[in-house]
Amino acid sequence: MRIVHRYAAREFAGPFLAAVFGVTVMLLGGMLFELTDLIVDKKMEVKTVALMLVYRLPGVVVLTLPIAVLFGTLLSLGRLAKDSELTVLLSTGTPFRKVAAPILLLAALVSAACFFLNEWVVPASNHRAETLFRRALFRDPLPAVQEGIFFKGGDDRVFYVDKVDRRSRTMTHILIYQLGNGPFPEIIAAARGRYEERVWFLEEGVRRRFDEEGFTVEEYWFESLSYPMAESLEVYLGNQRTTDEMTRKELGEHIRLFKRSGLDVKRLEVDYHAKAALPLAGFMWALVGAPLSIRAARSGRMFGVVASIVLALAYYVLASLFRSLGGNGIVQPWLAAWTANLVYAAGGLALLYRADRI
Repeated sequence: MRIVHRYAAREFAGPFLAAVFGVTVMLLGGMLFELTDLIVDKKMEVKTVALMLVYRLPGVVVLTLPIAVLFGTLLSLGRLAKDSELTVLLSTGTPFRKVAAPILLLAALVSAACFFLNEWVVPASNHRAETLFRRALFRDPLPAVQEGIFFKGGDDRVFYVDKVDRRSRTMTHILIYQLGNGPFPEIIAAARGRYEERVWFLEEGVRRRFDEEGFTVEEYWFESLSYPMAESLEVYLGNQRTTDEMTRKELGEHIRLFKRSGLDVKRLEVDYHAKAALPLAGFMWALVGAPLSIRAARSGRMFGVVASIVLALAYYVLASLFRSLGGNGIVQPWLAAWTANLVYAAGGLALLYRADRI
């Protein structure tokens, strides 16, 4: 079986590497087309745009690798099936799962690499790219407040705004927490507000302070509050972070603090669990794709290409649907993030069980 495993791994390597290169080039090409608008409209330097593209590369690779795994799985095992090599192996009593074992192992290693990149490389590179983008996009003297983004001030203050209307300079669902010497920050939450150059005018909110145990020691409600913003625009632009620019640990810390303020964090919790679930997409796709490759003997080589597109599209549609359900509280956040993986795992195991009986 060692010879068979090496042979199967070599068959997988060619389509996998070709897909990594091809899909990465396509995604970067589409991204470059969008970034050229910054050169024309925002008069941004070509060197800066090129640097943004480099910073985007790790995030693109994380998207590319699962697709390449599925492509390699279907084409490699599909070729073995089409040339009757798979039929010969199965006729000797070798279980299909043993033939597919090296490819599933490689898929698991690729998923582990995706998790590593997604946790320790992609957030930092995305943040550098987004910082360059924000500096090009926002050139007015007002703070570049964006919705759904965490950003820090220059004195250990962290801000979050759910919705922003830049035309009217209004905001809704605002949260500010001031980090101090203790384990819990002072929190200000407001239903809405508007911002000017150096001050935020908050309405209908509450201000809370906590003791060392996390219990509220001071709380008062306000109808209006003027909150000074002394930091310069550069401070905000360099410290804004979306969930894509945060590690799982950083996002988890924000969620724990935000829960104490009474803010709805379901969407953030879905993103938190998705950071662990999505990197496993490649392995889940290989689990389903491996037994499906047996059909290639009857359907031809194009079956692998078509099946790759259909399986990937179905996964992302399912993941997006449940992400929306989880963000709206219809299902638990962890279940919303993991449902697509659970469905593909169940389907893949059932297909593997039936593979030896086809």
